[in-house]
Amino acid sequence: MIHLTSKNFSHESVEALGIVYVVEDDEAVRDSLKWLLETSSYRVELFDSGEMFLAKFDPNAIAVLILDVRMPGMSGLEVQEHLLARRCDIPIIFISGHGDVSMAVSTLKKGAVDFIEKPFDQAALRTLVERMLQEARSRKIKAERRSLNDALLGKLTPREQHVLERIVSGRLNKQIASDLGISIKTVEAHRASIMDKTNSGTVADLMRVVMNANKTPLKDNNL
Repeated sequence: MIHLTSKNFSHESVEALGIVYVVEDDEAVRDSLKWLLETSSYRVELFDSGEMFLAKFDPNAIAVLILDVRMPGMSGLEVQEHLLARRCDIPIIFISGHGDVSMAVSTLKKGAVDFIEKPFDQAALRTLVERMLQEARSRKIKAERRSLNDALLGKLTPREQHVLERIVSGRLNKQIASDLGISIKTVEAHRASIMDKTNSGTVADLMRVVMNANKTPLKDNNL
């Protein structure tokens, strides 16, 4: 297994520029990609098999994956399937010397960002990598925001979540009280607690928390 990294990269530079993972069984292609990308100051990590990449990569890193389609052992398409199963949201650029239209369509439908054939244009590849690292940074920010909002919503009691579901649906306090068989004052108390626990100053703030979270308020059959 070949696993190479560029030297003298600080943690801060990795966070700023990101990592380019290259999974390719052809040593000459790996070395060529390493040289090309390190001249642009990227941290490059090389793997000669999909199995070793999946065992070693950091799913939390800001990164882009350059992935060969056809390799001994696990194919690039199988690597993509494993990443999807693990919910790893990393931009993938497929490379192949034997690509065809149907294969390209299949990878793109599953979330790959591009599919290029060898030999590839170096300038175009550098541009694509930079664009995809920007996309990876954006995805990480969104994921962190979702996690934060999930944590905020996780503070709510089941009753508060039922009240929140009705607030999100546009129900008035008196309607929520009727739905849940509680007083309007109790609804107001729950509503104030919800706003406090989610750090929301307005209903619009609260809606943003809900919309930018993975979790959703509890539903019941009375709504």
